[in-house]
This record gives sequence, structure tokens and C-alpha cells, in this order.
Amino acid sequence: MEAAMGLMRRIPPKHTETALSALLSLLPHHSSDLLSQVDQPLKVLCDMESGKEFILCEYNRDADSYRSPWSNKYHPPLEDAPQPSPELRKLEVEANEVFAIYRDQYYEGGISSVYMWEDENEGFVACFLIKKDGSKSGHGRRGYLQEGAWDAIHVIEVGPEEEGIAQYCLTSTVMLTLTTDNESSGSFNLSGSIRRQMSMKLSVSDGHLCNMGKMIEEMEGKLRNSLDQVYFGKTKEMVCTLRPPAELVTLPDS
Repeated sequence: MEAAMGLMRRIPPKHTETALSALLSLLPHHSSDLLSQVDQPLKVLCDMESGKEFILCEYNRDADSYRSPWSNKYHPPLEDAPQPSPELRKLEVEANEVFAIYRDQYYEGGISSVYMWEDENEGFVACFLIKKDGSKSGHGRRGYLQEGAWDAIHVIEVGPEEEGIAQYCLTSTVMLTLTTDNESSGSFNLSGSIRRQMSMKLSVSDGHLCNMGKMIEEMEGKLRNSLDQVYFGKTKEMVCTLRPPAELVTLPDS
């Protein structure tokens, strides 16, 4: 299992589904662990009742059906499927509305979904998802890439409230894939994923949603900086080493 997880961490996100399928056939007795621990590129489905798209993941799936955060119904329909409590459902609806504004301001488009459910420790778990397709045919507003996707998964475990304080444990994963193809620079592909964790004890006086939003905003800033330094920074350094810019190349005197 350890070797399988090490392999999956090194697989480009666009090949994750194929690699995971192969591992499931090789390690059927570890299927539940693999499905729960391996993050896959996010997929999207349209809720025909509300007319809005929502994101599919392990956290809103039961059997082969997925629950929409907009209508709270499963697609395709599923009898006796788990549902959040009325109080948690109210918080989920509010979170989806607020997170859609956050997504639009930071990502200039894309799709977001928030799912919540009770856990065994008298607390609850919230999953915040963002998918941004930056390709020419995608739903982004800038479409400069031949292919491009940003998938962000934020899972927050919220412990029970004690004396106005709650424990928040955030696990965030970002999967990035981009491909350019033009005459001036040729073809270029860059893809990878990064995962980070954060734990904080915060007062619930401002509400759980406010606390979770601050943590996600802070974590996404750190993840973007890491991607910029690791993926883009190192790639630029290597390219400039192998192919120095023209202005740095000194020609011998004739």
C-alpha cells in the first residue's frame, strides 16, 4: 500500500484515473483505502432540476449516484441515500452561495461545490471543491492554454464545540495541468499535484463558515506560492540554463 501511494504521488494528474484503475485490479483488497486516499481530477455533472453544474467526488457519492448541493438530490436517483441533517444542510446551502462568490473573485469563473456531513465525533466534515478549466474551449474567461485545469480539494474536519472554541483540521490538495501549443514556443506540458495540512483552534463567535473560509483563503495562497516557486520557478530556471535568453548570449567579436 505504501508503494502504491508513493507511485500515485508521482503520477501526473491527467493519468491518475488510468493508474488508479490498474492499481485497483492489482490490489483489490486495498480498494477502499486507495479510493479514499487518492485524489482524482474532478468531474462535473449538471443538476437538471436547478440547471446548475456541480462537482463529483468521493464525498458526495453513494454507490453510483452523486448528491447535488443545489437540489440535495442524487443523480441518478437513489433510495435511502444518506443526507445531512437539516441544520447542517442549511449551513451547506449558505457555504455554496458564499464559496461561489469567492471562486468568481479569485478564479474569474469555474465551478465550485461544497458538501457537508456528520462525523463520528459529534462534529462535522466539510468539503470545498473548485474546478477551473483554463483551456480555449473551457468555461474560463481567459482561455490562453491549449489544455489547462486547476482542481482544488479542501476537506475540513470540525471538532465539537468546547467553551466557544472548535478544532479545525484542513487538508488541501491542488492538481494542476497545463499544455501550450503555438508556433513561437512549441509544445509544452506541465502537470503535478501538491498537498498540505493545517490545524487551528478558533472561536466560533463569528461562525464556522467564517473560520473555514479564512483557513481556505490562507491555504490557497500558500499553495499558489509553492506552485509558483516549485513548478514554474524551477522550470524557468532549467529552461534559461539550457536555452539562455538572446540578450544574455554574447557573440564573439568578428
